[in-house]
Amino acid sequence: MGLDQKKCKPCEGIGTTLKTAEAKDLLGQLDEWKIEKKSIKKTFKFKNFYETIAFVNAVAWICNQEDHHPDLIVGYSECSLTFSTHALGGLTENDFICAKKIDNIFK
Repeated sequence: MGLDQKKCKPCEGIGTTLKTAEAKDLLGQLDEWKIEKKSIKKTFKFKNFYETIAFVNAVAWICNQEDHHPDLIVGYSECSLTFSTHALGGLTENDFICAKKIDNIFK
């Protein structure tokens, strides 16, 4: 089953963070995300503020459905997203599930 077909699990039920090799394997299923410390990051570019905010609203909807939320930095024509499972202090499959679903709406 692909990441975009999975649902996020409650953070308390996950157990532990991913090992480096597991995170790198999941990263290969994403488009241009990068691992930085204990998180994954990507900056999305847009033509204007309206498109940026439409994207932010779509991200908010997806992440609320999954109950797993990124840190966002929003500018006029770009939005940077950072995912990390704060409750566990690192990366879990939840981070990659949300990232993949966001990749799919950006295409």
